[in-house]
Amino acid sequence: MSLQAYQKAQRFAESPRETEYRLFAQVTGALIRAKESGVKNGAYVDALDWNRRMWSVFSTDCAVEGNQLPSDLRARIISIALWVSRYTSEVIRGNGDIDALIDVNRAIMEGLASRPDMANQPAPAAIQPQTA
Repeated sequence: MSLQAYQKAQRFAESPRETEYRLFAQVTGALIRAKESGVKNGAYVDALDWNRRMWSVFSTDCAVEGNQLPSDLRARIISIALWVSRYTSEVIRGNGDIDALIDVNRAIMEGLASRPDMANQPAPAAIQPQTA
């Protein structure tokens, strides 16, 4: 089976919520790897930019007329996206901690996973909660 055929089959097997969860897992994993590298290089900024772009897409989608999410949830998503954009700039300038962005994404993932169609979806190892 080719990679394209596998990806096509995966898209049809996933619910939109599962797709969102998977995207959050990928982006959050990139943020964690960027943090753990300890080097604030191009990969670090790329991970931050990917996160900001993901949130921008969600914000834009929530602003589209006909979006089926409740208006209060759409407003909260847009508000978080605006914060992510501003705070990412702070992190890039060295005035913020990437952990706050990771925490927000993890919280959203927990919410996505609490839905019935995500109940059996484990968090990828790269984003498992840290134990003390």
